[in-house]
Amino acid sequence: MAGISASAVVVPTLAPPLEQLRQLAGELRLLLPRVRVGEALETTEEFNREKFWTRLNEAAVTVAGEATTLTEAFSRLPLPSPQETQRFCESIRVATEAIIAVYYSLPKDQGITLRKLVRDAILDIVDGMAQLVEGLFITPTQSPENKDLIFCNTVWVACQQVPRIPRDNKAAALLMLTKSVNFVKDAHEEVERAVEECDPYSGLLNDSEEGNLGNDHRVDSDDRNDAEEDALGFPNNRDVYWSEEDQELIIPCFALVKASKASLKKIRISVAENGKKDQVAQLDDIVDITEEISPSVDDLALSIYPPMCHLTVRINSAKLVSVLKKALEITKASHATPQPEDSWIPLLISAVDHCMNRIKELTQSELEL
Repeated sequence: MAGISASAVVVPTLAPPLEQLRQLAGELRLLLPRVRVGEALETTEEFNREKFWTRLNEAAVTVAGEATTLTEAFSRLPLPSPQETQRFCESIRVATEAIIAVYYSLPKDQGITLRKLVRDAILDIVDGMAQLVEGLFITPTQSPENKDLIFCNTVWVACQQVPRIPRDNKAAALLMLTKSVNFVKDAHEEVERAVEECDPYSGLLNDSEEGNLGNDHRVDSDDRNDAEEDALGFPNNRDVYWSEEDQELIIPCFALVKASKASLKKIRISVAENGKKDQVAQLDDIVDITEEISPSVDDLALSIYPPMCHLTVRINSAKLVSVLKKALEITKASHATPQPEDSWIPLLISAVDHCMNRIKELTQSELEL
């Protein structure tokens, strides 16, 4: 009986190679939300920065190597056997879980900004690996001209970014501040071009005004056409040019965007010159609030394009001013501003208030309607 029982043991049948890849891709996708919300592991061991970065770099190299091995195995026919595929998939799982585990070992007290940068790098790696595996099972290789090498390159690029991650929270904060400065700089230049052009469609309006002197019948016709277009929902000149009131309102809005860029640049300089690596909480606070400036600038910039709604411009300006002043106050109260009484901060706050007061004056009539 014992012999019969032993011979009756059924060995599990492995799934076909492409089915194994499909399952692996699903498992990798499930890792992404875990990484996004994952907390640092609690440990009594003292954090060793050098050891952490060595482990993270080595883990990234391992993941890149496994991605290359998997791509090469499925880049030619015949495809690997189920047993070989199982080994490939397990190696991918182990390498991916290993680099995630290294990320989890980075304590919060090293800085939230730094952890976010490491987390984003890990997310790029895991997502890139998932894309690679999905590409392999969705369109199995039939020729050298396939997308697998592109997906593999995505994993490689993500892994190569790991050594470029800032090594401490101050460096991480400076990187994020630089990004914010560049975003606002782009918005500032866009608004500046709009202000210089002022009214790209003014010729349409000027031509009609000049021609109206001796052609009243054409005016009547144009008015009827405009009325018809309005009724049908078609755009007319009012939708594509700025009125004199609009142009007057653009000036303080542009000044406010300019003040936003100046504020971010000064905050970045203060952190670079006075920021301390061990003051992680204050650096995180500065980064958190300054990251709100760029989206607020974008909202204001978009709202000044025709057809302009003055009330919307006023609301978006107020939101930006609130964020700017909060960012300046947080910076002023931090170690990055050692002498707040002699600071540039009051001057910028005054400039921001001046812009907002002017915007309120020019939009007051909207509130009275």
